[in-house]
Amino acid sequence: MTVTATSVGESDQLQPQIAPASRAARLVRLVPALAAALSGVLLYVSFPPRTLWWLSLPAFAVFGWVLRGRSWKAGLGLGYLFGLGFLLPLLVWTGVEVGPGPWLALVVIEAVFVALVGAGVAAVSKLPGWPVWAAALWIAGEAARARAPFNGFPWGKIAFGQADGVFLPLAAVGGTPVLGFAVVLCGFGLYEVVRLAVEHRRTRAVRRSAAAVALLSVAVPVVGAVAARPLVSDKAENGTATVAVIQGNVPRAGLDFNAQRRAVLDYHARETERLAAEVKAGKVAQPDFVLWPENSSDIDPFANPDARTVIDGAAKAIGVPISVGGVVERDGKLLNEQILWDPVKGPVDTYDKRQIQPFGEYLPLRSLVGAINENWTSMVRKDFSRGSEPGVFTMDGAKVGLVTCYEAAFDWTVRSEVVDGAQMISVPSNNATFDRSEMTYQQLAMSRVRAVEHSRTVTVPVTSGVSAIIMPDGRITQKTGMFVADSLVQKVPLRSSETPATRLGILPEIALLLVAAGGLGWAIGAGVRGRRAAEV
Repeated sequence: MTVTATSVGESDQLQPQIAPASRAARLVRLVPALAAALSGVLLYVSFPPRTLWWLSLPAFAVFGWVLRGRSWKAGLGLGYLFGLGFLLPLLVWTGVEVGPGPWLALVVIEAVFVALVGAGVAAVSKLPGWPVWAAALWIAGEAARARAPFNGFPWGKIAFGQADGVFLPLAAVGGTPVLGFAVVLCGFGLYEVVRLAVEHRRTRAVRRSAAAVALLSVAVPVVGAVAARPLVSDKAENGTATVAVIQGNVPRAGLDFNAQRRAVLDYHARETERLAAEVKAGKVAQPDFVLWPENSSDIDPFANPDARTVIDGAAKAIGVPISVGGVVERDGKLLNEQILWDPVKGPVDTYDKRQIQPFGEYLPLRSLVGAINENWTSMVRKDFSRGSEPGVFTMDGAKVGLVTCYEAAFDWTVRSEVVDGAQMISVPSNNATFDRSEMTYQQLAMSRVRAVEHSRTVTVPVTSGVSAIIMPDGRITQKTGMFVADSLVQKVPLRSSETPATRLGILPEIALLLVAAGGLGWAIGAGVRGRRAAEV
């Protein structure tokens, strides 16, 4: 009994000393999780509308510190936290119209891809030259996100946050995969340089090969970006064209659905007629053609004579072809269509959007979604159908490639227009649904990257803003405000040469996928051999 009493007393005396130490240990274990989430937030802050592109480097440096040397299971969890920290604020605009449920569901699913990348990076982090394998794994994760589920959602590609950055010329070398790889490699390399510097100071025993790889991981992307600058040119190769971009604006409230559609059409016709008056008065140069945004005529002009009359009147007033964004029904199919409207002949060509937006233009799992949210099924009453052919309009001799809104996020849709002969690109969009959110600026940055990727002028006509004209080097030369009626007129270069990125297409991405697979295979093989050796 005496012994028992003494033991209890000793335990009571020790408890106050053990508890703080235990709490401190738990807090220390939380540091990697907190760092993973905060580094994801830091990556988000590097994206537009901010011009803090360089924050992506410390974001990946911290992510590398969090993952290096950990098990793949720990990497999975830490990667998921990084994904949440990045994607939750980046994609908040997806809930503007439909509420937080779809936004959170999208983020929860998309962050799984980042979690898998985290597991892979943790596995390869023990290999020599790990920043290379890790950066390739990130691009593999982006490639998967761009393809699944529901044909993919590539929003948040690292390349799309680099429109103002020094690495941008690399888009012309190998497209968004090479640009993104360079940024992530530089970030992981930055951490490795710091880590080895600290280790050298402590032990004086750092391998030269490891130090060389770390330094090259930082230096090669920067040097490569500088070397790629000559690929970026604003020089006209096929003459010039004077383009007009129309932003008609949208009514904000007080009209029913049909009245809203008619008002949007009238607004764009009115702004075009206002521009025509300025041209006639000699205040503005006569454009060679006019570009309207997506959904500028949600009333089918092929089925509704009044809509046809409005568009025809605007085309005759300005006296040049107009590319009109319409919603049309043909052969029982609902199509998001660009219509080439001649002032004399009327509609002469069409392009049907090929990469349509899930849960916006068509509803996967309609019965399940309807059971969860009836408002969503009423908003997407009928699914749009996909187009099948590239869209290149010949407008007053210029070949204009059409990439409708959401399509700008996908590598293949933009490249297909350039390969099909486009001398410039137009990205007609309708962002009015998302109000003044960051979505508009994120999408505008995509178009800037696409301009450099294919060395083409890019115009961005948007219903409510921000509309813009972008030079082949990614510079915005003119832009509108948001929720104002306005027009932009400018002489722009037409180009037909192809960048390495255009010629190579998907090959750089495939090469990086093979690098990622090689690193992952090496890591798995090393782990198996290590376990066998331990058993012996």
